Amino acid sequence: MRGARTLLLLVLVLVPVAYFATKEYRSPTSPTDEKKLEKVFTVESDKIDEVTIKSDSGDRTTLKKAGSDWQVVVPADGGPAPADASEVSGITSNLSTLEQQRVIDDNAQDLKEFGLAEPRIEVTFKAGGQPQTLHIGAKTPTGSDVYAKIAGQNKVFLIPSYLESTFNRKTFDLRDKSALKIDAQKVDSLEVVSGPQTLKFARVNGTWQLAAPAEARTDAVAIDSLVTRVAGAQMKALAPAADLKEYGLDKPVVTARIGTGSSHATLLIGKTAAEGTVYAKDESRPAVFTLESAIADELKKDALQYRQQDLYDARAFNTTRIELTRGTEKFVFEKKNEKDKDGKDVEKWKQLAPAQKDADADKIASLLSTLTGARATSFVAKATGDKAELSAALTADGKQERVTFSRSGTDAFAVRDGVPGAAKVDTTLLDDILKTVDALR
Repeated sequence: MRGARTLLLLVLVLVPVAYFATKEYRSPTSPTDEKKLEKVFTVESDKIDEVTIKSDSGDRTTLKKAGSDWQVVVPADGGPAPADASEVSGITSNLSTLEQQRVIDDNAQDLKEFGLAEPRIEVTFKAGGQPQTLHIGAKTPTGSDVYAKIAGQNKVFLIPSYLESTFNRKTFDLRDKSALKIDAQKVDSLEVVSGPQTLKFARVNGTWQLAAPAEARTDAVAIDSLVTRVAGAQMKALAPAADLKEYGLDKPVVTARIGTGSSHATLLIGKTAAEGTVYAKDESRPAVFTLESAIADELKKDALQYRQQDLYDARAFNTTRIELTRGTEKFVFEKKNEKDKDGKDVEKWKQLAPAQKDADADKIASLLSTLTGARATSFVAKATGDKAELSAALTADGKQERVTFSRSGTDAFAVRDGVPGAAKVDTTLLDDILKTVDALR
């Protein structure tokens, strides 16, 4: 008797479980469903040439294809604006592949219960003919799907809820948010005016150089980063149409002119906007927008931030010759290839002057480490020291670089041949360099 009762309880438990398992298994959204889902529209994505989106915010945006590009044509206060290609591609491709996950009602009489009497989202498109419109309503209780229908029809069906974010786009979401239309890879000049300061950078033979306020070696990484940020700057939001004075753009705080050959684009930066942003505009276009304030901060940096602070381009591994002049003494060292006892080529440092002999490899390594690691702390118009304490020339990859070190009171200076002005260096650095030189005597 007890066994029969247990068996009955087991059946009562398993039957509902089996029912719900079977129901879930047979759900139209299941990947194992053998029935082919019906497409919502029969259209190829590349044939779509116009799209109008009404988002749940109330924004209504119309996009039209112009050649191979898309433009935002409504709203268009300042004329058509370039559309975001990836956003448009997501919409058109999903319209062409959209499937009915399950039909809820072939002829629904009360659309309100599905949120379709007044659809939250409407997507209208044309593909060379009559417009077709997708209405999107409420989410299902589970949230995995949303109710949808085609305008003019009462058949209600489900589409995946994750597609809602693809179609529910505001006007700003759909426009190209590039602040400037320029290819960062082709930029060869940059001029930045910030208050009384004007910085000019030019790419010469593939290398960035500071052209103003004085010609100087440039930190390639720093200027590449700056150019990339300016050329790739993205709008955060559009500002309401108003007099430029309202945004501080009648007299910009920063003006950045970026060039590619004979053409250029100009970014104007004005007042601070909402937290973390500033007002800005492309000089050639009417729209005012906001940008991350970090871009403005980068453009306000002084010349020192973009000058090459390493005194030498040479590095210890590629230096092949060292010439040192300390007072009346001159030392010359050169890296030579020799055969070892096994007949293999090895590199050895040789002293060529004042006398020829093998150089101490460890002392040479210490000298090169100190010299090639030397960096400027700031730059001045000229060194104030009258007497040079050391002239050190390094040759690497066939190019010689000579730097002359001097001292004046508590200041130490380094002057690089062929570069105007002087670099200030830590006095402890100069002391370390002189110690490594004296150790070679």
